[in-house]
Amino acid sequence: MPLMNDTRFYIDGHWVDRPEAPRIAVVDPVSERVIGHVAAGSEADVDLAVQAARRAFDSFSRSPVADRLELLKRILALLEERAELFAQAIVAEMGSAIGFARASHVPFGIAHVRAQIEVLQRYAFLSNTGGTATAKEAIGVCALITPWNWPLYQVTAKVAPAIAAGCTVVLKPSELSPFSAQLFAQVMHDAGVPAGVFNLVGGTGEVVGAALSAHPEVDMISITGSTRAGVLVAQAAAVTVKRVVQELGGKSPNVFLDDADFEQGIAKGVLAGMRNVGQSCSAPTRLLVPASRLAEAEALATQAVAGIRVGDPHDEQTTMGPIANAAQFKRVQEMIAVGIDEGATLLCGGPGRPEGIESGFFVRPTIFSNVTTDMRVAREEIFGPVLVILPYRDEEEAVAIANDTIYGLGAHVQSGDIKRARRVAGRIRAGQVLINYPAWNAHAPFGGYKRSGNGREYGVHGLEEYLETKAIIGY
Repeated sequence: MPLMNDTRFYIDGHWVDRPEAPRIAVVDPVSERVIGHVAAGSEADVDLAVQAARRAFDSFSRSPVADRLELLKRILALLEERAELFAQAIVAEMGSAIGFARASHVPFGIAHVRAQIEVLQRYAFLSNTGGTATAKEAIGVCALITPWNWPLYQVTAKVAPAIAAGCTVVLKPSELSPFSAQLFAQVMHDAGVPAGVFNLVGGTGEVVGAALSAHPEVDMISITGSTRAGVLVAQAAAVTVKRVVQELGGKSPNVFLDDADFEQGIAKGVLAGMRNVGQSCSAPTRLLVPASRLAEAEALATQAVAGIRVGDPHDEQTTMGPIANAAQFKRVQEMIAVGIDEGATLLCGGPGRPEGIESGFFVRPTIFSNVTTDMRVAREEIFGPVLVILPYRDEEEAVAIANDTIYGLGAHVQSGDIKRARRVAGRIRAGQVLINYPAWNAHAPFGGYKRSGNGREYGVHGLEEYLETKAIIGY
């Protein structure tokens, strides 16, 4: 594979090369070899981008809705045209199986742009009731910090509503999966985004993320990442009283009530929890089942794992590629060892790589059973293909276990009785609850309770995070 070196940032409407900047290696998770480098941005680079965004804000925030709609439509068309380029980049930078990149990473990312077009076509930025008008106005310059696990998807989930709202942005993508973000910046350029409206500065969270969080000319910061990173951003942003939107960690429960379809549902639950190699903040990695049906659930879960094909992500038959990077691979291996040490029953998987694979960040899909709520594997986000099964006595205890977490991002409920499922869903403290595996919805609000974050993304709720509310009395 040829080295993919790209030391450019996108600032004020053009590419700016930084060949003299420190370089960050991008590692192929399959071979564990360096496949390219990107430039590490500095505080000076951040300031250039923020100042460009500030200059562009006045005119762009007052641009006609029709103009912003046309811009989003051009972005949508280019993303669809270049879908395969993005899929290949995501395979290279984070090891997603090519089939999953084509079926999920790219189309779901594109769907966020389409959803914002649909919202913008009908959104009322001004309403008038009894002589008092309520105006919704762009909040200002927005810093967007995105993670490595869903690289295109998270970029579009933030950039599309910001553009729809009339904001200008500075994007800091993850330095661990940067190539798809560079492709996205080229899409923005080719779509004719006005100079300064979209800017990209790559680099580390410690430098670029910190500089954006503290910058006095940034009005809002939106971060998707770990709870630790979200706390650091909020602390730095507090000095200048920015709006902070955080989509952070999770330890989502999947509650099987005793009348659920175990035959179909357990397998779907395992695949949902291990989707994207388990590297999803809302992955339902805690499987809650009635104690009386534990053995049945264990057998079905083990059977589902047997159907997962781990291997080369470029192979279209592969359903699970490697963990995206070395640090996360180490974390997953450590947590599998913790589960064994804590006395959980290892149903399948375990430490080390799958049989026949000698190198790469590949993990054995792992399920623990007889897990109790005090175990670390039940409480900590592992971010890998590791599920834990927790038995419960009755519905009351199921709800208590589901809520026994510092997180509250997502949850699932399975039941043959929709009224019962709704009742349980209403008691779970999470920002999004899915009943009986519904289709993904780009308009459904997404965000967390508790330490899973603040604010909401997607659809009209995502748009409104980028808007201020102004009352005009005597209108």
